[in-house]
Amino acid sequence: MSVYKKFLGQTAVYGISTVLSRLFNFILTPIYTKVYAKSTYGIFTNMYANASLINAVLAFGMESTYFRYLNKFEDKKQEVYNNSFLCIAFISTLFLITGLIFSTSIATYLAGKPSELADYKIYVSFFLWILFIDAICVIPFAKLRADEKAVSYSIAKFLNIGCFVGFNLVFIFLVPAIIKHHWFGAEWLASWYREKWIGYVFLSNLIASLATFIYLLPEFLKLQFKFDKKLFGTMYSYSWPILVANLSFIVNENLDKIVLKKLLPIDIADGEVGIYGAVCKIAIFLSIFITAFRLGAEPFFFSHAKNENAKKTYATILHYFVIALAIIFIGLVANIDILKFFISRDAKHLAEYWVGLPAIPYLLFGYVCLGIYMNLSVWYRLSDQTRFGLYISVAGAAITIVLNIILIPKYSYMGSAWVSMLAYFVMMVLSYVLGQKYYPIPYNLKRILTYLIISTAMVFSSFFMFNHNIYIGNAMLMAFIIGVFYFEKDDLKRILKRN
Repeated sequence: MSVYKKFLGQTAVYGISTVLSRLFNFILTPIYTKVYAKSTYGIFTNMYANASLINAVLAFGMESTYFRYLNKFEDKKQEVYNNSFLCIAFISTLFLITGLIFSTSIATYLAGKPSELADYKIYVSFFLWILFIDAICVIPFAKLRADEKAVSYSIAKFLNIGCFVGFNLVFIFLVPAIIKHHWFGAEWLASWYREKWIGYVFLSNLIASLATFIYLLPEFLKLQFKFDKKLFGTMYSYSWPILVANLSFIVNENLDKIVLKKLLPIDIADGEVGIYGAVCKIAIFLSIFITAFRLGAEPFFFSHAKNENAKKTYATILHYFVIALAIIFIGLVANIDILKFFISRDAKHLAEYWVGLPAIPYLLFGYVCLGIYMNLSVWYRLSDQTRFGLYISVAGAAITIVLNIILIPKYSYMGSAWVSMLAYFVMMVLSYVLGQKYYPIPYNLKRILTYLIISTAMVFSSFFMFNHNIYIGNAMLMAFIIGVFYFEKDDLKRILKRN
């Protein structure tokens, strides 16, 4: 089997569960926006944005470090597993204890109004435990991928999303139905149930995290509580720049949603965050593809690093990855008038969310740049120069922080969309330039840029010039696909014929 077929196989196997999980979350979006008021949905967006920042800290860059050191020290796999887990476990436990002690102060900071404080105390408690459990599951999940236990990995992911979706439906629909129709247990449920309380979404998440932890217990039992200090010293040197890079990435991804609430007038803040959070969901399809790629690519890139033609393989993978990104990019915008129904509540409130649709082309182009950056980042991970990942991500975070503060008060979430696009574009360019200097990979830059420029021109003309006409947009999509096939057919035949 060729390395390309192997890579595609790994990407499909390890990515499919995450793809379906994200799709289930996408399906929940219209339910949330129908059940919860716009301002309430803003609370949901804000809480998960803050949680994403903390997740990056708790993971401490150890997932990438784990894969790298499994490949680097093949005779110390158990020690690498022990060190990676114990590092995260220590940080997560410290976080949990500190968070529980200062939970009231945290809730006070997050609550926009004094009347919301009691609810925010409960939200904070839920998230402290969610973050702790999810963090200590990071390395057991990575071990499943490293051991090529695709079925076990998929079951764990499906169990998590199944519990999350299932309990959401129970709290949103089943419990109110039982109370309304006076079925068995109605009186007891009515004594504590709060209609349209967003806290049930967070409780469902906590239950899902607990179920995943229980499923992963066999992987936890393989741990040995032995800490290799010498090995950890080198692992730490590799991982802490990744921590900062990941944190900066999460800042780029979520800071806009957090500061929107803080920088806009209090009477419109939650509503604007709700609109932005809802339209961002349309970008989930591109995000899903990038996630699937990362899950397959990370272990593959590390395991393939010692091969003679590794750099050529990485260049080919990026080439076709960009083509796939471009096709999805055009396809999503071409069909925006279909996809927009997934973010609306009902006919009466369509305009409340659809008013945010002009932000989507900018958000999607930002994701295209992000996907390319993630592919390009292989150079500093494989050459053990992770400090460059730190520099690049900090540059992106600086752009995100400064420009969001400047643009949000005047342009609201549109300013956030522009900043997100710019930050990822700068990170992509910096990674390419530095990579070619310190770890040159023979990318076909001319053709990659051609595909990017053409697809971007098609997207923005389709949305703004032709008012996202579905027929014109899809005609552009077909023209792009035909053009790609014409120029790539000979190379594709050679790749597919390889054993």
